[in-house]
Amino acid sequence: MFRFALLLLLLLPAVVSAEDWVYPLDVAAGKEGELYIADRKLPGVLKLSEGTLSVVYQGEKKFRTPLNAVRCVHVTEGGVLLAGDSATREVYKIEEGKLTPLTNGFIGIPTQIASHGDTVYVTDLELARVWKFPITGGEPEEVAVLAGPRGVDVDAEGNIWLLSSQKPQLRRISPDGTETVVHEGLTFEFPQQVLAGKDGTAYVSDGYAKTVWKVPAAGDPAKFATSDQFSNPVGMSWQGDNLLLIDSRAPGLFQITPAGEVSKIYPAP
Repeated sequence: MFRFALLLLLLLPAVVSAEDWVYPLDVAAGKEGELYIADRKLPGVLKLSEGTLSVVYQGEKKFRTPLNAVRCVHVTEGGVLLAGDSATREVYKIEEGKLTPLTNGFIGIPTQIASHGDTVYVTDLELARVWKFPITGGEPEEVAVLAGPRGVDVDAEGNIWLLSSQKPQLRRISPDGTETVVHEGLTFEFPQQVLAGKDGTAYVSDGYAKTVWKVPAAGDPAKFATSDQFSNPVGMSWQGDNLLLIDSRAPGLFQITPAGEVSKIYPAP
């Protein structure tokens, strides 16, 4: 009986507190309302559900081991949890606490993951590329070459949004391959990630400016959400009509309404 209880305890996810997360870089909303968080220095992936933080996968504090340098997380339309790790140059599928590598160590420094249908997209800061590959895994195919790639997202129409620290900072590739420059200048001080919004808009997190920018289909970027609680806003995810934002240095998880109102949802204020 004792051995059985011990085994059951080992199989259960470890519950951690807000003080236990160290340097959260990204957030992704799950299918049942749960949130997944990439913690670069934990290192590993956490789950936040009903106010409780638990460990999904704990990486080792040893370089070149899986999720030792996790940088981004994403949940596909089908509910598949993905995580990008620069320590092993890989994007992993996480299921029941187990990791499945998808690219055979092809991705250098993944900074944001997106998906559309059964295709996964990822920005690679090391190789200055945006790649795509099937959700089942395989050798990535080049989508674009761009200097300082920071983020990628795909909207409902299949347009691929690309964010860069260099000019042009924001561009869009249509399903037929046509590329459009959305923002040419260097407005974003330290762009981190991009999310496609409705009506051709896009949202960009900016670590140095401590803000989230809104970029209209036609027009200049404007500050959408700022707060004195922000220190280094990084990863973003949609949860319904609200935008979720993770700040690595606060550290904190924030919710931003369509009107740009900011509230801290974890740790509880």
